[in-house]
Amino acid sequence: MDSKTTFNGKGGSGSLPLWAAVLPVATLLISLIGIVVFKGSHAVTDYSQGVLLGSSALAIVLAKYTGGFSRRGLKVGMIKSARQILPTVPMLICIAMVATTWMLSGVVPTLIDYGMRMIHPTFFLVIACGVCSVVSVLTGSSWSTIATIGVAFMGIGKMFGFSEGWVAGAVISGAYFGDKMSPLSDTTVVASSVCGVDLFKHIRYLVLTAIPAMGLAMLAFLFVGLLLRPEAVAESSALLTPLHATFHITPWVLLIPVITFAMIAMRVPTLLTLLLSAAMGFAGIFLFQPAIGADFTGNVAALWSGASLATGSDALNNLVATNGITGMMPTISLLLSSMVFGGVIMGTGILAQLTRSFTRSLRRRTSIVGSTVGAGLFMNCCTADQYLALIITGNMFRKVYTRGRVESRLLSRTLEDSISVTSVLVPWNTCGLAQSSVLGIATLSYLPFCLFNILSPCMSLLLAWTGFRIPTATPSSSPRVSASAFNPE
Repeated sequence: MDSKTTFNGKGGSGSLPLWAAVLPVATLLISLIGIVVFKGSHAVTDYSQGVLLGSSALAIVLAKYTGGFSRRGLKVGMIKSARQILPTVPMLICIAMVATTWMLSGVVPTLIDYGMRMIHPTFFLVIACGVCSVVSVLTGSSWSTIATIGVAFMGIGKMFGFSEGWVAGAVISGAYFGDKMSPLSDTTVVASSVCGVDLFKHIRYLVLTAIPAMGLAMLAFLFVGLLLRPEAVAESSALLTPLHATFHITPWVLLIPVITFAMIAMRVPTLLTLLLSAAMGFAGIFLFQPAIGADFTGNVAALWSGASLATGSDALNNLVATNGITGMMPTISLLLSSMVFGGVIMGTGILAQLTRSFTRSLRRRTSIVGSTVGAGLFMNCCTADQYLALIITGNMFRKVYTRGRVESRLLSRTLEDSISVTSVLVPWNTCGLAQSSVLGIATLSYLPFCLFNILSPCMSLLLAWTGFRIPTATPSSSPRVSASAFNPE
């Protein structure tokens, strides 16, 4: 990690007291819990910007009051946060365009039609989870998997009569399992690199927690499929008639996702892949959907403001409606607010003060792993970005694992279990924001159904408690640690 962008807690002339470090974070979490209790989970997006910015202001005031504030520290924190989060904004805009063009060109309707005819409803959730896992392993990207095949599975699941929460839970569970186990995944590479662990050694060690967690999730998805009412399937089949009346269903349109996945597999930059995919989808409107493509001006406008199609079925109208780029603006606004909060708590020394409290007296294996899991979840909430959370938490605990004579691969695995797969469960994290916008369901609404993501940190804790396959580290197997992992000087 670059020494210019790390922190030791000395944001200004003095060290920030613990109470001043805790108060802004506690204010944020208590306020968000209050919103959920009194306004409902759907209101989190509406109020979170104000809560994040208010907590940021409180952090700055407390840092100045206690003498722990410096403009240089705040500048460094904001730059670090912006570098990680701002690149997400154009990606979200491109994802919005992909969602619109893939719907209007018939890609998603065709996948829905084929899925309805080929997949038995009982096994739908299991298949959705499994397919998303395979695609994510091959592409190394949970975001691309969810924004493409995941959207199609959401449509199929709704037509089968499943609740949005269960379908989103299966899609996200599969996509994040595949992302976690893929050597092409950015987060997998970051987690192994920050701990000094060989990439494939890291992935092999992940199997011990990932496979049991996914196995339990698959069993639960199968059980839910067995409970599906037969009449719901019969009702959903009636939607195929207006679907065919609205869209020209043809296998040729599937060339668009095939080429998209090929570009992802070839490691074409994500932003370029999404732009080209949106362009292919836009061209597909005129090639494959002549009735929709007749209105060129309307289709261009749909990229910005979305589109609503009259299919003759209210349920299908809601399914094929798109929001365009404007529909992504609330998400982008919340993302920028999260960036400010993350930059402030790093730049004022709040984050470093809290991390010292996490790690000061850790010695035993179970407490070390438990604290790593807790810190990982905490960092996902505070930094609003999984990459920042991985890097900061990894550097926080490297000395702790060395001191406790625990192998560094346990640290890299615990980082993945507690950060990579849980980032999507935090409403103001970049992952939670992106996936809730793409799938059209609030983060807290799908959270209880993301079984793999919930079980992964639990498996880390269970294996740490039992000591299964956790050998004691030798001095040569412990990673070298820099003199100060959090030094801005």
